[in-house]
Amino acid sequence: MHSLNFEIPNIGCAGCVQAIKNELTELEGVSSVNGDVGTRAVQIEFDPPATRDIIVAALRDIDYPPASA
Repeated sequence: MHSLNFEIPNIGCAGCVQAIKNELTELEGVSSVNGDVGTRAVQIEFDPPATRDIIVAALRDIDYPPASA
């Protein structure tokens, strides 16, 4: 199991976190997505075929690019 932690500056509410969860959990290999509105942090756990690049691309596609990707 791999994990990623990102700060996502565009997170402003619980709906933002839910949108990220909805998008990323549709990716094959992503097993969990947790986010915190207060810290604008998202933690993602995944296995192949998901990769960091695929996850970052999905976040960018929905206008939630990570601060350090």
